[in-house]
Amino acid sequence: MSSPAEYYNSLPPITKAYGTICFLTTALLQLGLLAPYHIALLYPLVFKNLQIWRLITPFFFLGKFSINFGIRLLMIARYGVQLENGPFDKRTADFLWMMIFGAISLLGLSAIPFLWSPFWGVSMVSMLVYLWSREFPNAQINIYGLVNMKAFYFPWAMLALDVIFGSPILPNLLGIIVGHLYYFFSVLYPLKTGRNPLKTPLWLYPFSYINIVRSLLSLQNIKTYTYTFESSITPYFLLIKGFLCCPSMAYLQQ
Repeated sequence: MSSPAEYYNSLPPITKAYGTICFLTTALLQLGLLAPYHIALLYPLVFKNLQIWRLITPFFFLGKFSINFGIRLLMIARYGVQLENGPFDKRTADFLWMMIFGAISLLGLSAIPFLWSPFWGVSMVSMLVYLWSREFPNAQINIYGLVNMKAFYFPWAMLALDVIFGSPILPNLLGIIVGHLYYFFSVLYPLKTGRNPLKTPLWLYPFSYINIVRSLLSLQNIKTYTYTFESSITPYFLLIKGFLCCPSMAYLQQ
């Protein structure tokens, strides 16, 4: 049986980072080192005082330490991990882009006055749960040891529990809406049309440029990859190829 440290180290990077920041945010608030006001989404302060961090910090607050906080953190640890290790395996940039798309969409919805909320961490978790339910629709879920159901219905069951326990319904509902938007445009729409409007931008692949340069510098493999580079890499990288390869070839001729 693995230790807590081993389990933590085994978590995929994006889910681990998101869950850790959520926990630390609540810990700082609970210790009085940070006030909710300083991380809330307040558009007047964003635009007038240029407090840009308020566009990011609301997604890392899941509430104060409580049973609900623990449940949401466990949802990240379970459903977020299964997503990143399953459908998004070896697609870290795609998983990060999904999170960014969700945050941007929720920010857009929050600009509507009656949908505004100072914190969006709950909606972010709800989006992850919804996407997990679509990727693993036939998985069996047990709710509080009372009801068994397929994962496909789990987000809606959580929404019903919010109504029963008197919790605000809007955060989870907006998370489901945003999750469906992502699933539609990244999975359903491409299957029908062959086009993916939510293709992950290149700048989210931090090692793409480094790998290209390394391949260009490898004289052993340069002939093998020349055709691939010339057919797929932009003229900018072809220019780099010229600068990097020519001196090396001149050296070999000496």
